[in-house]
Amino acid sequence: MSSLDNPLPDKAFDSGLYIVATPIGNLADLSQRAVQLLTAADIVAVEDSRVTGKLLHHIGLKKKMRRYNDYSSADDRDRLLAAAQTGVVVLVSDAGTPLISDPGYKLVRAAREQGIYVSTAPGPSAAIAALSISGLPTDKFLFAGFLPAKEKARAAAINGYRNIDATLIFYESGPRLGSALAALALVLGGRGAVVARELTKKFEEVVTGTLPDLAARYANETPKGEIVVIISPPEAAGTAEEGDADAALAEALTRLPAAKAAAEIAHRFALDRKQVYARANAMKSKCS
Repeated sequence: MSSLDNPLPDKAFDSGLYIVATPIGNLADLSQRAVQLLTAADIVAVEDSRVTGKLLHHIGLKKKMRRYNDYSSADDRDRLLAAAQTGVVVLVSDAGTPLISDPGYKLVRAAREQGIYVSTAPGPSAAIAALSISGLPTDKFLFAGFLPAKEKARAAAINGYRNIDATLIFYESGPRLGSALAALALVLGGRGAVVARELTKKFEEVVTGTLPDLAARYANETPKGEIVVIISPPEAAGTAEEGDADAALAEALTRLPAAKAAAEIAHRFALDRKQVYARANAMKSKCS
């Protein structure tokens, strides 16, 4: 018998704050415990009541919802904490695991500081789902959420990630995907990457390639849906990057002195500047 037919009674859960993961697309991914907690909830804290309302309707529930998002005030947070002192407060996001690039950590922190019981019903996460099917290294990874929208801030953020010895995971929107991939390719070079979108949905799509290839593909395309970009760590790029770097260095030498060309390519491909400079001089000697 499913949880929809036999939910636990409300009193099965202690009063407190519960962080409940919801599906990222396929409603069948909603866990049994998530349904039980939503059934027991006195209040469901939501990003958007329209989105969560559809989920609640799907499982046959009508619940009191309170909006909690990036624009919520300290008073909004205090009201939820007061409710969690004596009742069951469930925090959900529009999709996936709350607090993963979503609001909520201040609520959890305050609850713990006040001695309120905090627990979780774990479940779907777009970042982990995409990583699991990417084919890129999974032993070490860094989830960095959304890159900044402004070009200068985005470039600075990417530069800060370029020497991290781990697979990188970003969220991105369709309208910004092309420019984000171009910025990533400029700094990280020819690393292997994956663009995953609409995971668990009918039009799920996973596209693999190098960052320059993916940047070219999405330069004039605005894909729909939730998007995850995954990038291989520096050591996983290996010989493919070396060939790309040599080609880029040869092009740079046609318009720049060796030192400036080496600096540009070393920055772009996250390579040692002295080694690139030596390679530039070798190329120039060969051509002379």
